[in-house]
Order: sequence, then structure tokens, then C-alpha cells
Amino acid sequence: MNEALPSERRAGVMLPSVFALVALTAFIGLGTWQVERKAWKEALILTLERRVSAPPVPLPTREQWPTLDSARDEFRRVTFSAAFVPGEEALVYASGSALRDDVSGPGYWVFAVARAPLVGSVVVNRGFVPEGRQDPESRAAGELNGPLTMVGAMRWPEPRGSFSPTDLPERNLWFVRDQMAIAAAKGWGEVAPFFVELEGPTPPGGLPHPAALKPTLRNEHLQYAITWYGLAVVVSVMFAVWLHSRRRADAI
Repeated sequence: MNEALPSERRAGVMLPSVFALVALTAFIGLGTWQVERKAWKEALILTLERRVSAPPVPLPTREQWPTLDSARDEFRRVTFSAAFVPGEEALVYASGSALRDDVSGPGYWVFAVARAPLVGSVVVNRGFVPEGRQDPESRAAGELNGPLTMVGAMRWPEPRGSFSPTDLPERNLWFVRDQMAIAAAKGWGEVAPFFVELEGPTPPGGLPHPAALKPTLRNEHLQYAITWYGLAVVVSVMFAVWLHSRRRADAI
């Protein structure tokens, strides 16, 4: 017969119970967070799809810049007439894109400054060039002169991550799509608080290659939520089995 005192029995159950409760709470919390993230991601995807498929609107003028908001205006399609400043471009390294299904493998985004009437200086991501074609002379046919009617989507500066390499302005190479930093380093003067991801026109020779944005954001939060909730069930069952075995042992 098990002669353990009631206080000792309670002590023997207390610690596993606390661990089980903490694990159960954590797993349920993580599962619920993934459900919330799923709803947020679905809303984001829907918003992006609506914006990149909407008809283009006129590019905001300089007077409208202070009223722009990235949460409300990013990815909005715009159209405008502007002329690129000859010989002024910057290369931003790219290893792929979640918004361009035609971009795979290493290469570079070509950022250039354009002058637009009533708007001022706007930085335009003219498109993608693969590794080995970053020298403008290797794609001289793609130089666009004179005023052009452009169509694209407004984007805001990309935040620099903890693991982003240091930019190399002396080599005309950047690792973050931040048009403000690029413009400051290259002396482009005041530029719009956004840059434009160019859809068209496509230059002769095809490089840099512009294209319409197509959101392909992954949404696997439901699978993650099921995993966390499943772990919560496993913890509950295992603790119940252990507790039942413990009580049977104490009763012997």
C-alpha cells in the first residue's frame, strides 16, 4: 500500500500540472495567434490584389506628398509623363521577388530618377536585369530618352533588416530598396517619398525588364494553427493519461 502523505502526493502532482498548464496555454495562444495572422494575411492579399488590378490614377503631385500614407496608398497603380535623367541609375541587388513571378535567380533592380511636370523628381524602379547585365553599356538599347508615359505602382522605402549587407555607393550597389538613401548618396536632390515599380513601357532590348506586380504571398497560417492546437490536444491527453496512472498507483 502506498503510504505517501496527502501533502507529498499533492506536491508530486503540482509541478507536472504547472508544466502541462503552461504548455497548454502557450500552444492555444500560438494557435489563436496564427488564426489571427491568417485573417490579417487574407485581408492583405485581397487589398494588394485590388490595388494592383485597379485602373491607374494620376501620380500625386508634390503638394499631395505630405498627405500620402503607405498603409493606404502603397501598391496603388499610377500613370504619369516623365523623362529619365540620362546616366543616372543605381543597382539594388535582388535574389528573387514575391511580387514578380518572372524574377528568379540573382540580379539587380535598376533604380533611376525621372523628372515629371507638377510632380518633381520621382525614383523609378525600371525593372530587373540578370547577373552580368548590370553595366548600362551591355544594355544600351534600353536607354529611354525624352518624355514617356509610364505606368507603375507606388512603393515605399524598404526597411533595412538586421542581416542586410552594407550598401556600397562607391560601386553603385545597394541592398535595400530605399530610394531616399539612394537619392541622398547620388545627389539627386529632393525626391518623392515613394518610388514607382514600373510596369511599362518595356524598353527596346527588354532590359531593364518591367512587369506588373502579382502578389504571391504565402498563407500557411491555417496549417500552423492546426499544428499548435494539435499539440495542445496532445499535451491534454498525455497529462490526463499520466494523472490517471498516478491516481491508480496511489490507490494501491
